[in-house]
Amino acid sequence: MRILLIEDDRLIGDGIKAGLIKMGFSVDWFLSGNDGLLALDAAPYDAVVLDLSLPQMDGLDILRQWRKNGQDVPVLILTARDALEQRVAGLQQGADDYLCKPFALSEVAARLQALIRRRHGQLQPTLQHGGVALEPGSRTVTLHGEPLVLKSRELAILELLLMNPGRVLTRAQLEEKLYSWDEDVSSNAVEVHIHHLRKKLGSEFIRTVHGVGYTLGAAV
Repeated sequence: MRILLIEDDRLIGDGIKAGLIKMGFSVDWFLSGNDGLLALDAAPYDAVVLDLSLPQMDGLDILRQWRKNGQDVPVLILTARDALEQRVAGLQQGADDYLCKPFALSEVAARLQALIRRRHGQLQPTLQHGGVALEPGSRTVTLHGEPLVLKSRELAILELLLMNPGRVLTRAQLEEKLYSWDEDVSSNAVEVHIHHLRKKLGSEFIRTVHGVGYTLGAAV
C-alpha cells in the first residue's frame, strides 16, 4: 500500500518512512505544506500521514482543501498538538484518525492498515481467498494453514489483489502502488513478481486478463 507522508521534522519523517517501508508500505515523503497539498493529485495513495505544523501551509488547511476538492483518501493526523480542541478541529475538518507525538511506529502502521481496510470495505483484519490467508498486521501468509514465505513485493501484490476482489488491476496500477517516486522500476518487475507468486500459490491463483491486467483467479 502506498502512503503519502507530510512531515517537516527530518528526524521524525525519516524514521516514519524507514519504519513503514520495513513493514511493507511504499512511502513518499514531503516536508512542506505546499508540496504535500499537490502530491495527493499525483499518485494513487491509500492513506496519508499528515503533520499539522508545517511550513508554507498548515496541515488543517491542507486537509480542508482536500476535502473541499472531494479527495476521500483516509488521513491520519500525527502532531504534537495534543489539546482536545485541536483533535476535535482535525476530525471536524475531515481527518479519519489522530495520533499525538510521541508515538509508537507500530501503532501508526496499525491505524493506517485499519483505515485502508475500512476504505475497501474489509471488515475482517485477515484477507482470504480460498486457502490463502494474509495477516496485514504481522505481514504473514499461510496456505491451508501452513506458513508461506513471500518476498516483500510478492506480499504487496498479493495484498492488493486480495483487497480488490473481482477487480482487474493493470500493471501500471500495481507499479504505482508498489513503488515510490524515488525508486527505479524495471520494465518487467511486476511480471516477475506475478510469476513467483504463481509458483508458490498455483498457476491459476492469479488470472491474466490479456490486454488489461491481473485479477484473482481460482481459489486454491
